Amino acid sequence: MAQRPLIWAFGDSLTAGYGLPPRQGFTAQLQAALRRDGIAKAEVRNGGVSGDTARQGRARLAWGLRGLGAKPDLVIVELGANDMLRGLPPRQTEDNLDLILAELQRRQIPVLIAGMRAAPNLGQDYRRRFDAIFPRLAKAYRAPLYPFFLDGVAGNRALIQSDGLHPNARGVSIIVRRILPGVRQALR
Repeated sequence: MAQRPLIWAFGDSLTAGYGLPPRQGFTAQLQAALRRDGIAKAEVRNGGVSGDTARQGRARLAWGLRGLGAKPDLVIVELGANDMLRGLPPRQTEDNLDLILAELQRRQIPVLIAGMRAAPNLGQDYRRRFDAIFPRLAKAYRAPLYPFFLDGVAGNRALIQSDGLHPNARGVSIIVRRILPGVRQALR
């Protein structure tokens, strides 16, 4: 593990910390948790853009990596929620995520895939096809998978902002606590 690991959280509004003060968002809470957990010089950079689909993420990947100024030790890829909310074809989402992962692999940058699950109102067929994207890509790239970014938070109104979609600070703290072991493992 690098002495000063640089982690880039690359995603959408869930990564960006939509609706939260900067210190309460995912990247700030993850960095604080890593430091409390003994990785004192860990730096987690925020690569979240609210509203981004996997296609939009793919379009800004190279630019975002250049903007880091250094090769990250880990990229957490958290995209797909907006694809699902817009009802985009799961194949399209998978193709764009595949291109993102292929580019990160080409650059020899380790990845942790943060999965998403489809909302039940989209129907069983859509849900089955969408939910299969993340495990399939993790297997294809031999990348660690955190199966559901909102695990333990989705559906719990006490942990969600008034928009009904985005986690509040307490919700983010649960996400961070649950994903932390996977982040630590992926940094090895």
